[in-house]
Amino acid sequence: MSEDKMDLYLQQGMYGPLETKPDERHLFLGSLRERVVLALTKGQVFRSKPYKEAEHELKNSHNVTLLVNGELQYQSYSPYIQMANRYGVPFKIVSDLQFHTPLGIVIAADIAVNRELIYIQDDIYNRSVLKS
Repeated sequence: MSEDKMDLYLQQGMYGPLETKPDERHLFLGSLRERVVLALTKGQVFRSKPYKEAEHELKNSHNVTLLVNGELQYQSYSPYIQMANRYGVPFKIVSDLQFHTPLGIVIAADIAVNRELIYIQDDIYNRSVLKS
């Protein structure tokens, strides 16, 4: 075994397997931009009423997963969990204390969908983007 391969093997043993586009995965709660169907900022998740667009995607999209930012309080995202359960969509609560993201919820497909518009751009979104 060459020295480069040995070093790679040791690095993966100590730190885990190599990951493609780590910055993108941190932003999108473990998923890649090309797989995102819809993304909501933390501020949007705190809105008193869940977004109809999110319910539409959970109801009509196939092979998607609801990814929830674990930094948020349960009360803020529970309506989305209930929707996911209603439509049989699996969900994951992503808690990575090393990395912070402005996103609160991501609905991601199992394969690349390459949607151009993945954000709901309203006043809450605009305030979140201007803060960042």
